[in-house]
Amino acid sequence: MKTISGREIKVSANQSKRTFTIITESGKFRTFTMSKEEFRSCERNTANDWQNFLKSSGDYYTVK
Repeated sequence: MKTISGREIKVSANQSKRTFTIITESGKFRTFTMSKEEFRSCERNTANDWQNFLKSSGDYYTVK
């Protein structure tokens, strides 16, 4: 999926761990485990939502 500015963001969900892996041109990131409600809500995120999540949240870490 692409953001409004044209950046490519790929997101995959891990249902059993309730985490998301977010891949951008800047790197690969993984969210910390979410509550069921938060995970369900984030499943509907757009590319812009994920971009904002990475900019404003500290609830993820870099995957090497």
